[in-house]
Amino acid sequence: MLTGADEAESVCRLTLLEEIKSACTAAQVRETANLDDLRAADEAARNVPHQGRGRGLAAEVGLARKVSPRKGSQCLGFARALAHEMPHTLAALTDGVLTEWRAMILVRETAYLIRESREEIDRRICGDRTALTGVSDREIEVLAKRHAYELEPEAVAARKSKAGKDRHVTVRPAPDLMTQLSALLPMTEGIAVYAALKKHADSVVGTDSRNHAQVMADTLVERVTGRSVAEPTPIAVNLVLSERSLLGLDDAAAELQGYGPIPATVARLLVADSVTAAGETASTLRKLYARPSDGALVAMESRARGFPPALVQYIRMRDQRCRTPYCGAPIAEIDHARPHRRNGPTSAVNADGTCVIHNRAKEAPGWFYDVRVVDGVRVIDVITPTEARHRSVPPPAIGHTPAARSGVETRLIQILAAS
Repeated sequence: MLTGADEAESVCRLTLLEEIKSACTAAQVRETANLDDLRAADEAARNVPHQGRGRGLAAEVGLARKVSPRKGSQCLGFARALAHEMPHTLAALTDGVLTEWRAMILVRETAYLIRESREEIDRRICGDRTALTGVSDREIEVLAKRHAYELEPEAVAARKSKAGKDRHVTVRPAPDLMTQLSALLPMTEGIAVYAALKKHADSVVGTDSRNHAQVMADTLVERVTGRSVAEPTPIAVNLVLSERSLLGLDDAAAELQGYGPIPATVARLLVADSVTAAGETASTLRKLYARPSDGALVAMESRARGFPPALVQYIRMRDQRCRTPYCGAPIAEIDHARPHRRNGPTSAVNADGTCVIHNRAKEAPGWFYDVRVVDGVRVIDVITPTEARHRSVPPPAIGHTPAARSGVETRLIQILAAS
């Protein structure tokens, strides 16, 4: 591998490589726009109804770029904007003057404007390449917003009135067994919530060992749940772990549905916390059997058209995430890999745990899911309209580890653990 002969050359190569990344992004934009045009022409020639045109294309782009369908949709919209409405931004990206992220900022901040306004902002900001030197992400964003407010103040006001409908709260895993709780709120409400938390923290910080940020976080929990952070919060969680991890015979990770993998020690603490002082518990155990060789769960089948609840729960535990490659989104729907209308059985083998986007995409013309069992492993080949083939295999069952000990060794460990 070639490296710089000295520090100055290494720095120059870093800059060059960043410019090459930008140029590659511009090439992907052009290729994506070309695919979009070719698909549109083909569907028009086949008289596909307008409401059905482009169906599944974003998911196909995502598979080609090895990303989720949501990211694929962003890539498709990004390509359409740059290729057809923002030539100066695309040229700056091609020459490495503009980074991919800054180009995305420009597309994002002009997405709600009419084409003429977007083209004008494109010219004002990226028409002069020298003006982009040294400009930060924040400066690009501020420039785009300022021009948008000037060119279409009515559109900005209309966007603000509609944005409130998109308010929501989300939670996602964070490092070190923490969670990132986020709320998208209208500006005034969001500032009011933050100000109230800050005001309370200002009044109590210093009275105990907590710092300002910790007081704000604890106050948020207390005001939302109505309980002190020192009290256990009575919530229902779906915890999946092997019986060996439950009994402390090994430390294979468990799965907390809605969060992700957690250490076995933490899982055992959650189980222990569910037991009351009287020895009562609301926890339940469900036994699922896995094949020792690869950890694949055994099959279940139903004669019904829809998947019954027990089979749905089984499939969610088996697939864990959307089965389409590169996606990783939580399972939102359980559907037939081979459609029921084409005699696809309602069985675990033919079941497909997917996100909403991929479940809709696979109904588009040209998409096909080929389900096979190879050496005892259930394999899905996702075939797109361009005949690209993407293979997916299920993850091993939670807590599965290949047999590494003899039966005698395992029994001795069990006896020692019980003594």
